[in-house]
Amino acid sequence: MARQGRIGNGLAALGGARPDVIEAAPGARPRFVALGGVLLSTGGLAVVSAAFAVHMALGVWWPFALVIGLGWGAVVVNLDRMLLVGMAHDASLKRNLALAVPRVGLALVLGVVVATPLTLQVFHKEIDTEIVSMQAEAADAYRTELESDARFVGLPALRERIATQESIVATGGQSDPELIAVQASVTDRQAAYDAALGTQRELEAKAQCELDGTCGTGDAGTGTAYQQARAAADAQVAVVASARSELDAAVAAAGSAQARSAQLAASSLDGDRAELARLTEDQNTLQAAFDATNEGAGGILMRLEALDRLGDRNATLAAAQFMLSLLFMCVEILPVLMKLLLNFGPPSAYDKLAALRDSGDVEVEEMQKESRLAVAAAREELLVMAERERIDRQKEQIMSRQRAAVAAARQAMAAPTAPSASAAPGAETARQQWDTGPILNLARNAAARTVRSVRRRPSDRVAV
Repeated sequence: MARQGRIGNGLAALGGARPDVIEAAPGARPRFVALGGVLLSTGGLAVVSAAFAVHMALGVWWPFALVIGLGWGAVVVNLDRMLLVGMAHDASLKRNLALAVPRVGLALVLGVVVATPLTLQVFHKEIDTEIVSMQAEAADAYRTELESDARFVGLPALRERIATQESIVATGGQSDPELIAVQASVTDRQAAYDAALGTQRELEAKAQCELDGTCGTGDAGTGTAYQQARAAADAQVAVVASARSELDAAVAAAGSAQARSAQLAASSLDGDRAELARLTEDQNTLQAAFDATNEGAGGILMRLEALDRLGDRNATLAAAQFMLSLLFMCVEILPVLMKLLLNFGPPSAYDKLAALRDSGDVEVEEMQKESRLAVAAAREELLVMAERERIDRQKEQIMSRQRAAVAAARQAMAAPTAPSASAAPGAETARQQWDTGPILNLARNAAARTVRSVRRRPSDRVAV
């Protein structure tokens, strides 16, 4: 029972209860104990939320994350307690609302901060799956960006050029697209030669046919028709020879051009391959670095983005997310709302006693202030009286010395040779007799002791 009482007193004090007032109004104790329990609940949620947030954002080891969460929980409990203590009971609705609006707003902000990591942790499996898709999309987008980068924009053309050079070297220059005209010339010359050769064969066959008499005129022998056919066939031999010469020249030119093309392709192929290897390595290095960073990404911002994307695609998940966040926020602002609702009701016995204690403390302080002012005035009056008395006695002393001096002068005139040494000791005796300096110091010390005696110590206060 004693331990439970101590725990209850601690919760009541955490809820904003004043120990001196709660003893006089024990009926209000359960309310403040409940408020203290709610504050501890919000602090516990803050501890768990901060631990999850630190672990997700920084990858901190769980024990260290829990220690950081405990610190954040203490901050949240202290802020909530400050909001409760600052909301004293007030009969005015406007003042209550003016006090409640900023406090509810601050509590709502704290609720959002506390609820966000908890909501992310509840949906962490769905979020992890969505993060994998987001990372793949980011990797594809970065790859596309690299391909359009000015440093690597020439890679496709370079690869095509290397493939063309390899084909030219492999075919001995025949696949060089720049030799199409030369190769077309060889084809044309070949066609011309084949046509001339075919014509020659036809003419030879016609001359032979005339000679045999199997065609043409039908007369065998070396007649006029045969001689004409023979002359045409012999003339075509020169044409065939000319076409053959042109074909050989075209073939030679094409072979020379192909040889030069293959040589040039072979000479530039090594340099192009080295440039392709360098650019490809740079591109792969950048892509690998991004992939490493992308795979390690998974902080709070990305998880929030993943949760938003999931909510956009799934209305059920969006509703569950909203309700869960609202639950955590309601738990966070619950102490302030309870205090606000209690302030709207009539003042309780605790509120009345607290107001009486506060007003009594103010009255006691005012009485002490009046006492100190009265003592200070009396002290000043005493000092003034003592100073006046001292001045009067000094005046009397001066007048006594003057009378003594006059008497001494008269005696000196009556008896010039008689010494008058008694005047000085008499003056010194008069001065010592009427000196009020010790009286003035005594008055000052007495006044200071009086002022100290009326000052109230904190332990001497009487509860009202």
